[in-house]
Amino acid sequence: MRRLHIFALAFSALLGLFVGGWAYSAPQSFYDSFPGVLGSWVSVDGPFNEHLIRDVGAMYLALAAASIGGLLLRNQAVFRVLGIAWTVFGTLHFLYHALHLEHMTLESAIGEMVALGVSLLLGVLLLIPERREREPLAA
Repeated sequence: MRRLHIFALAFSALLGLFVGGWAYSAPQSFYDSFPGVLGSWVSVDGPFNEHLIRDVGAMYLALAAASIGGLLLRNQAVFRVLGIAWTVFGTLHFLYHALHLEHMTLESAIGEMVALGVSLLLGVLLLIPERREREPLAA
């Protein structure tokens, strides 16, 4: 389970750095073309708002920084706290987009739901406790 937690943190950190870095450093580009090869998921959902996109970028970068901290500390309490943070964010983010797919092509809607589902799953994985080693039976 520890390897799975480390994988989930590493992947979450990369995701946070990618999305957050792009949104914060190039908000117009993020708005126009995120996620890139899979279509454009942001611009179809309302007018450009630089402040909002930079705030989202900052939030993703903060979650990425916390995930990197979790990779350095590697203890169960940190895994759990990060799991709570990523799961709350992932659940709310997933639900918003699941309820607002009408403006997207079918391919984009499927891609978005899969991507957001994977992101949510990473948080949930961090909530799973490690199995404790069995104590030897007393003789």
